[in-house]
Amino acid sequence: VDPSIFGTLLERALDPKERHRLGAHYTPRAYVERLIRPTIEEPLRGDWDLVRAEVRQLVEAGKVAEAQGRVLDFHHQLCRTRVLDPACGTGNFLYVTLDLFKRLESEVLALLAELGYAQIGLEMQHYRVTPEQFLGLEKKPWAKEIAELVLWIGYLQWQVRQTGGPTAVPEPVLRDYGNVQCRDAVLTWDAEELVRDEQGVPVTRWDGETMKPSPVTGEPIPDENARVPVYRYTNPQPAEWPKADFIVGNPPFIGNKRMRLALGDGYVEALRKAHDDVPETADYVMYWWNLAAKRVLSGDTRRFGLITTNSITQTFNRRIVEKRLGGGLTLVFAVPDHPWVEASEGAAVRVAMTSARKGGTSGLLAEVVRESPGEDEVEVVLLETRGTIHSDLRIGAAVAGASLLKANRDLSTQGVIPLGDGFKLSAEDLEALGLEAEGLPAVVRPYLSGRDLVQVATARWVIDFYGLSEGDAKARYPELWQRIFHLVKPERDQNKRETRRKNWWLFGENQPRLRRGVSGLKRFIATIETSKHKPFVFLTSAVCPDHKLYVIASDDAFHLGVLSSRAHGAWALAAGGRLGYGNDPTWTNTTCFLPFPFPTPPPSITQKIRDLGEALDSHRKRQQAAFPSLTLTGIYNVLEKLRSGEPLEAKERVIHEQGLVSVLKEIHDELDAAVFAAYGWPAGLTDEEILERLVALNKERAAEEAEGLVRWLRPEFQNPAGARAEVQGQIEGLEIAPAAPSGKPAARLPWPKNLPDRVVAVRDLLTERGELTTADLATRYKGVRGDEAEKILESLAAVGLAIESVGGGKAARTWRGLR
Repeated sequence: VDPSIFGTLLERALDPKERHRLGAHYTPRAYVERLIRPTIEEPLRGDWDLVRAEVRQLVEAGKVAEAQGRVLDFHHQLCRTRVLDPACGTGNFLYVTLDLFKRLESEVLALLAELGYAQIGLEMQHYRVTPEQFLGLEKKPWAKEIAELVLWIGYLQWQVRQTGGPTAVPEPVLRDYGNVQCRDAVLTWDAEELVRDEQGVPVTRWDGETMKPSPVTGEPIPDENARVPVYRYTNPQPAEWPKADFIVGNPPFIGNKRMRLALGDGYVEALRKAHDDVPETADYVMYWWNLAAKRVLSGDTRRFGLITTNSITQTFNRRIVEKRLGGGLTLVFAVPDHPWVEASEGAAVRVAMTSARKGGTSGLLAEVVRESPGEDEVEVVLLETRGTIHSDLRIGAAVAGASLLKANRDLSTQGVIPLGDGFKLSAEDLEALGLEAEGLPAVVRPYLSGRDLVQVATARWVIDFYGLSEGDAKARYPELWQRIFHLVKPERDQNKRETRRKNWWLFGENQPRLRRGVSGLKRFIATIETSKHKPFVFLTSAVCPDHKLYVIASDDAFHLGVLSSRAHGAWALAAGGRLGYGNDPTWTNTTCFLPFPFPTPPPSITQKIRDLGEALDSHRKRQQAAFPSLTLTGIYNVLEKLRSGEPLEAKERVIHEQGLVSVLKEIHDELDAAVFAAYGWPAGLTDEEILERLVALNKERAAEEAEGLVRWLRPEFQNPAGARAEVQGQIEGLEIAPAAPSGKPAARLPWPKNLPDRVVAVRDLLTERGELTTADLATRYKGVRGDEAEKILESLAAVGLAIESVGGGKAARTWRGLR
């Protein structure tokens, strides 16, 4: 029996709902070995190689007994070495590691025999690799039992191979070492209590899954009778892990947005309270990663290696990696994007592998350059590069460490999240409501998704009641109000956020900052968050973009031209990370826009880039209007082939003619040359050289901003009062603190006398700074009391305008603006 099959058997037996809830997944052996090799095998074999080298010298010097002693010492140390899998499931990682230890032990015994050591049998009675060394944490009792069984099967098979027969297996055959513990791996608590209301009745919530047909529309709506209890966890604390020399494993894949549904509100709140050094936006797997990193940094563990989703390179997870790398951790091995198949259902995902130690400077980066389906896993070919691995799992220019620039602030925002399909209208819905596409009410706006931008757009509209009270919406647009009353309100009634329940007629995320940014503009720039290609296009201000689009609040074709150039393309590809099975690059405000240093060329070059930006946008729109089936994805796939010199297939030749793609290529080539000239760069730079220059320029701009020089992209909007000397700091990385002229402290303003004005003052300062403490308020206003300020900030949080940041420590509460 191959013990690793138990993982597959378990996966096929798990109920799909249960499997998803636990984030359980079978790990193919080849993938396990790929991570165990740099995490455990390489350091152990490094130790063994040193011993072998020493033994050779001792033998040559005639000191055979001393040589035997060195080998015995290594064997004793090997038998004391412990490995922990803090999410062991059915024990695949532990079994493969046991197999590695036993193979190494066999080499040790073979060398002892070669050295003429006569007491090998006696040695094995006192020292041998056993299951006791392989520690696991697992929540499911039956999975824990299987993990122990897997280890014993693997161990006994080795005993038979090493000793020549089953009669040599020592008695008792099985021992209860207690090496696999059944418990939560990241959280402990004193008690798990039902939450009760004022009458003592247990509080429940919708189970998040069960639907029923609406009695009015027949559409599926949440079944309010499908309830699950809400629990409170008292005195939550981070879980303590057993001492181990190495940590390795594959923790659960549960994204941040699904944690509450999968784990329960009470558990998630307790988890975040206990781990105040992990951002609330981090995925579940990052709690394991952070704990393992701290164990290595403390010196208790030599190395750790974990498999995570490839979203570890995204901003919300990367902050943890950045912090630990800044504290002395070094990534010794990383695969930033690796195919994965969950064996139970064949679900395709993408993962990352990371292995780390304390100290050192470089590691091995393995990037997948080719992949093909195999019998049990996706087979890959890796390209390996050695160097310093940054927090974005790249080697080269430190793009991930670039500063966020105030010059770019307040311009880029994701689109809205309606949070209710009832807001969305098709052409048939318009007809049923007695509306026509021409002459629609102001609250019915064209709606564009990310897919619509790069594929054939679906004609859709959205009901946008932003700025209207419920009463106004009902009085002025009763038919539209009634539609969302029946199609949106039932689901919103079950939402955990009070503001979304109370304001059910409004979008879940209305993006006021986006609305302020595009106010007064006839058009704005947009791009898609996740896709193979990243076209930047102008959209009319009437369009309502969804959250899969990023909006840049500018109508200037100069900005569109720079963003559409190779310079920004190389930056975005390196900074944005990748998501999804398609391995598509992502574009985000925090990673791709805020740190990106725009050029500041003379007016002639600025105008040339502006003209080329206009030409680029109009060319694509003109050809798509002439050929409605023509998509930006198709156009840029053909452009990619033109640049590579690959022959076009018949379908691609049609796209080439319809899209005039060779003309488009000329526009892009001219644009790239103009942007290079704007930066003062020579032609022919590689992407890595572009990144190095942009990182250096980012550093220069950050230094300028620290001295008060801000090169605003849209100064009339970003800084209408005129350029003030302001200091670069952090807002989710960038905090802007005003500096007074001539080095004197800025004069403090009087604290408003009445509460409404005080709330406005706090909100405005929070919006300006991005992050705020009560101490910051005291630097702006005279006479402000800390307790009163805390209450105002708590109130802003209660209505969804702020959130208390995690990781700032309990002594000084830090608040982050959400709007």
